[in-house]
Order: sequence, then structure tokens, then C-alpha cells
Amino acid sequence: MWAALNHGGRTVFLEEDKAWIEQVKQKLADLESYHVEYDTKVHQADALLETGMKEECKVVSDPRSSDCELALKGFPSEIYEIEWDLIMVDAPTGFHNDAPGRMNAIYTAGLIARNRAEGETDVFVHDVNRVVEDKFSKAFLCEGYLREQQGLLRHFTIPSHRARSGRPFCP
Repeated sequence: MWAALNHGGRTVFLEEDKAWIEQVKQKLADLESYHVEYDTKVHQADALLETGMKEECKVVSDPRSSDCELALKGFPSEIYEIEWDLIMVDAPTGFHNDAPGRMNAIYTAGLIARNRAEGETDVFVHDVNRVVEDKFSKAFLCEGYLREQQGLLRHFTIPSHRARSGRPFCP
């Protein structure tokens, strides 16, 4: 399905579950996937939402050099360097209080989208019926960039902030 939807394009999975990577690579040897460890938990969401409102989190930059605690810095370099047309946030787990939460993943997806040189990035967030996915997507992908929601999937279109200086973090 992934190859058909993105025929000729590059699809990369950033996955928390090593067993899933191994299982899928047995069937699809050319799947590009990287194991990622998330160090925040769902029960930390309220404090992280407050952290994300600080000025250092409203600065658009490469996540690797961001002063914001929400920015994920441990991805392979090319993840930050590619100007992605589409980013899908459907990990980490996020479905109970002690599970890794999607707070950092949502924030970082928005930062990567804003940091592209020009154009727009479509960002999709799955499971928006859950509190973290709902609040963090609205706060950091911004309701002003929300295009539509179908069921549990929310779609944002985020423009480059480097192409037009002075653009506010959220419209």
C-alpha cells in the first residue's frame, strides 16, 4: 500500500517497535525504517503543552538546533534535511498514561514542515479523538493550517516559514 500510494517517492518510517520493523522487513526488504526511542510519556502532556507555549518553542529552526524541549533531535540526519511533501504522525503508541506520547512527534513534524526552504508540507495526525493528539495538533500544527478532518485523521497544510520571514508560528 505504501509503495503504491507514493509510487516513485520516498517513504520513511520512524518506528518505536523494533519487532514491527523486523516483521515488516521480512515481507518488504526495501522498506526504509529507523528505530526511534521516545522518552516522554502521555502523563507528561500537560506540562509539555505548557513548555511548548514558551518563546523558544515558537522559533522556526532545524529541530536539531532548537532550544525547545519538545524538538526531537535523535532522528537520522536526512530526516531533517529532506523537504517532505507529507508527514504522517501515527506513532509512538500514545494510548495509555505510561505509553510514549506523540507530543514531541507532533511538534517536530510541524517544525520540519515550517523549516523547509519553500512550498508547503501536508501533515496528517491519526487518532485525534485522543487528548494528546487533539490538543498538540491544534497547538503546534495550528488550527489556522487545519484543512480537514475525516474520522480520526486530521490534515494540516503548513507553509514554509523560511520563505517568508516574520510569519507567525500560527496564523
